[in-house]
Amino acid sequence: SVILKEDVQPEILEEALLEILPWFQTFDVRLRRGFFWYYFEKNKKKPKVMEEVTYPCRYLDPYANNQYLFRVTYYKKRINLEVFHAITDGFGAVNFLKELIYCYFDHLDGKKTTETKRSPSEDCFLNSEDSYLKHYKKQDVKGYETKRAVQLKGEHLKEGAVGVVHGMFPIEKVKEVSKKYGASITQYLTAVLIFSIYEAYYKVKPNGQPIRVNVPVNLRQYFESTTTRNFFGVLGVGMAFEEGEYRFEEILEQVKQDFKEQLNKESLEKLISYNVSNEKKWVVRLVPLFIKNIAVKWIYRNSIKAFTTTLSNIGAIQLREPYAKRVENVTLIMGASKKQEVKCGACSYGETMTMTFSSVLKDVSIQKVFYRNLANDGIPVSIMTNGIYYEREEE
Repeated sequence: SVILKEDVQPEILEEALLEILPWFQTFDVRLRRGFFWYYFEKNKKKPKVMEEVTYPCRYLDPYANNQYLFRVTYYKKRINLEVFHAITDGFGAVNFLKELIYCYFDHLDGKKTTETKRSPSEDCFLNSEDSYLKHYKKQDVKGYETKRAVQLKGEHLKEGAVGVVHGMFPIEKVKEVSKKYGASITQYLTAVLIFSIYEAYYKVKPNGQPIRVNVPVNLRQYFESTTTRNFFGVLGVGMAFEEGEYRFEEILEQVKQDFKEQLNKESLEKLISYNVSNEKKWVVRLVPLFIKNIAVKWIYRNSIKAFTTTLSNIGAIQLREPYAKRVENVTLIMGASKKQEVKCGACSYGETMTMTFSSVLKDVSIQKVFYRNLANDGIPVSIMTNGIYYEREEE
């Protein structure tokens, strides 16, 4: 989401969306069902821009919004882009959203292109290659971790509701603290998250299972690619807890070790090999789609249980001038569900970093402990929510 310094004009936003959409082959599609596979085809209809009237990151129906696999909504000063993960990842979504913001402001200022055709900005990427296939190397590799991790359970919010808590803090301060620990920002935040789950949840309900965080990684940083299609891998970062007290520093050392072992080109090549090799098997290709769907759901249910939560840090969001000064902040919300009931998204804009929890649980102990742990490290945090927890208290 992009928070502007003025209220959004929905008609202008829709004009901007319709202008930039033809540039992006990965977005300008609809999902079709074949006998063996799902496939994409060009969508000739127009997407709609709608006011946000419900909770974020709800199920994105591929047959709603004229069958587009993304949703652009607005609320007061905020513009939201929600994306079905089949078409792109965080990099591709940010790339699209930045162009939408640029075009929106141009239209708002009366700079519509009529006689001359508008072009994407210089820092826009339009490549739509399959980088998984391009960088695939056949290897004998095992699949993802399937050993069960701690699952966050509790009383749920009302059906369809998602609680959102944003914690905002100075990016320079978190850099300073991370450096003090000899860690990257993502390593530090992951360790604080694990420590907070350990303190707020595991100590109350110990079960011998590890707390493991799913950390998505942008593979473009390690392989030559600017594709706007999906090109990411995941790290399994965590720790098993036995009896006794654990200090934050112990957890951070394990997190740093997991990153060292998994975040290198050799390990990432194995991830790519595993992902692509299953698609290349002729036996898999000949299996009808309805059987594939059953198999994929079973595999997903087992693999998701190997993680306690997800933390996606998409890094610094940089906008061009003169547009940047008209934007207050940028946030990332991950879609929590009953399959993974708490998720975290992080990004920074300007001098502010925002770490956002999305949850379908009523209890917010983990969120409170997380931000308290940041404060204990000298990082000042300001909190903002979507109000659902206040609604519950009033009931």
